[in-house]
Amino acid sequence: MTIETLIENFQLLGEWEERYAYLMDLGKKLPGLSAEEKVEANRVHGCQAMVWLTLKTDAAGAGRFRINADSDAFVVRGLISVLLMLFDGRTAEEIARVDARAAFSQLGLDRHLSPTRKNGLFAMVERIWTLASAANSRAQTSPIPS
Repeated sequence: MTIETLIENFQLLGEWEERYAYLMDLGKKLPGLSAEEKVEANRVHGCQAMVWLTLKTDAAGAGRFRINADSDAFVVRGLISVLLMLFDGRTAEEIARVDARAAFSQLGLDRHLSPTRKNGLFAMVERIWTLASAANSRAQTSPIPS
C-alpha cells in the first residue's frame, strides 16, 4: 500500500476510533523482527513502547534500503506501517527528502496522537534518517575492489 492510498482510506473512515483500529490492523500484518534482532543496538530510544528498527541494504542493490521494525504496542506497530510506506525501499537521498511531518499532517496524526506517541514517532523517523545517512556514508567511502 502507498501512503497516498492510506491517506484516501483514512479520509473514508469517519471517527478516529475507526482510524486507530485501522492502524492497529495494519500493525498486526507486520512481519516483525526475530529475537536476534530485538537487541539494544536496534532499539529506538524516545519511544514509550519498546521499538526495534533495522535498516539494511536491499539485496537488489541500487542503493535502496529495506527497513524492518517491531514494537510491543499495537498502535505503534501501526505507526511503523506508516513509516514503512514512507521510507522502505528508498535510497538515502530519497529518505532524506521525505517530508514525514506533511504525511502525518495529511493523515491527521499530528492532531490525534498523544505528545508521547508523537515523540516516539519522530524518534523512529530520526533513527531511519540517521541509519540511512550513516549507511550511505559508509558505502561512499568503501574502497573500490581491484
